[in-house]
Amino acid sequence: MRAFKKNNRKNFMLIGEYTHSIDDKNRISLPAKFRSELGKKIVVTQGLDNCLWIFKLPEWKKIEEKLNQSSIGQADNRSFNRLMFSSAIEAEVDSIGRILIPDFLRDRASLKNKCVVIGVSSRVEIWNEKNWLEYKKVVEKQADTLAEKLGQVGVI
Repeated sequence: MRAFKKNNRKNFMLIGEYTHSIDDKNRISLPAKFRSELGKKIVVTQGLDNCLWIFKLPEWKKIEEKLNQSSIGQADNRSFNRLMFSSAIEAEVDSIGRILIPDFLRDRASLKNKCVVIGVSSRVEIWNEKNWLEYKKVVEKQADTLAEKLGQVGVI
């Protein structure tokens, strides 16, 4: 039994790795476990490392506020804001849990038929299957070093 009703939870967690296909109409099914957390309207944008990021609307609003607070006088801030906002779309999750991925986002993330959908705490990422497997292999080899660095700043 859950300690909190879904609508009253402030914290949520998206975790796991799922392989899904994009259909011929550029739709991908979100894992059932993610649908209840994300809601019916989401924001999809170009992520980093050649993937797409998906946020539930309240989480996107937090990111939007932080990015809007950055100085437009700094070229790096302007560039990153342009990247994030120009590629962002608001999407609706249909009655069977699919979202439409526009061609420009599909191309930016090199999404083919098979994709990997992963939960990364407060966001979902969609990866080209081959790119994800290659990325994951590299990161797994660096896990000890990464953990050491996180330990030095008190994360682990």
